[in-house]
Amino acid sequence: MTMIPALLLQSDTSVGGGGAILAGGITFIVMLAIFAVCVAGAWKVFAKAGQPGWAALVPIYNMYILMKIAGRPAWWLLLCFLPLINIVIFFLVATDLAKAFGKSAVFGVVMLFLLSPIGFLIVGFGDARYVGPATAAA
Repeated sequence: MTMIPALLLQSDTSVGGGGAILAGGITFIVMLAIFAVCVAGAWKVFAKAGQPGWAALVPIYNMYILMKIAGRPAWWLLLCFLPLINIVIFFLVATDLAKAFGKSAVFGVVMLFLLSPIGFLIVGFGDARYVGPATAAA
């Protein structure tokens, strides 16, 4: 008996639901485009550093490759899974990555840490050359 009033209060999702489907489709297309831009930038950065470009597509392995390019030890990858510590690690890797491509630490913080899709495009498709890691790998 208590279900009848609840059924009367429910809205019919079949009427006017097309807008939500359209918005979801547009959101999906935008997110796919952002993903493609990120992968293209990372692919070029990896290739410039002498690493396989396809590694940009593999989660976790791409972070391992970034650690190698930046000259950080492989065990730092484990620190990427710790909350709050991962922010510090990404910050340090971004600055080391910028230095490995002859850019300043400020470029690393602003473009590779805060605006990473744009920063990876600038490094990957720009005139930056890989000069090697700024730190010695442990």
